[in-house]
Amino acid sequence: MTLTDYIALAVFALLWTGYNWATDGKVHLKRISLTRLMMENRRRWILNSLNRDLKMIDTQIVAGLQAGTAFFASTTIFALGGCFALLGATDEVQRIMNDLPYVFRGGRSAFELKVGGLACLFAYAFFKFAWSYRLFNYCSILIGGIPMMSDMHEDRAGAERAAGRAVRMNILAAKHFNAGLRSIFLSIGYLGWFVSPYVFIALTVFVIFVLTRRQFYSEARQALLDDTNR
Repeated sequence: MTLTDYIALAVFALLWTGYNWATDGKVHLKRISLTRLMMENRRRWILNSLNRDLKMIDTQIVAGLQAGTAFFASTTIFALGGCFALLGATDEVQRIMNDLPYVFRGGRSAFELKVGGLACLFAYAFFKFAWSYRLFNYCSILIGGIPMMSDMHEDRAGAERAAGRAVRMNILAAKHFNAGLRSIFLSIGYLGWFVSPYVFIALTVFVIFVLTRRQFYSEARQALLDDTNR
């Protein structure tokens, strides 16, 4: 491990933290992100369920969200297994990389540390997806607990509180899902470290650039904005 490696790792951590800070909704920036817009649409969706008795529609939507979360959770498990397989084949991989041009050769220990870091990324993503799956399950239960329209007139405030709990649970589940997804995206930049710390930095910056563009300048974001906010 060289000084450049440590600098590249620090840049990776800072960009990841900065991107989380800008998109998670904890700080309100002048330009609203796609994630924050979707938070408002999640709230609108669940509050709209107060006006219908057929809550199966809402639980079916949550089931679809759970299915996507389960897919990514299982994918990260396979990726994590691949990292451990890579550790077991360190000598073979190093022989292959030694024959490649422009590849920084840092030795066996450095290679194993890099693979260990990649495994940590996938493990982090798995725990985020697994917890998100659980929270979406809780959200489905909370939606089922929203009173029927015939009972809502007796306690409108109580029904709104029940819907508000489901909204907060859904938004929290989405936050954990997004955190896991970011970890997978940034693992692409991390792979550049196996070539060179400079490639590591370049790929990380590129991934953050793509993610930032999608959050703040994409057509998907534009489609969610009202005409007055464009």
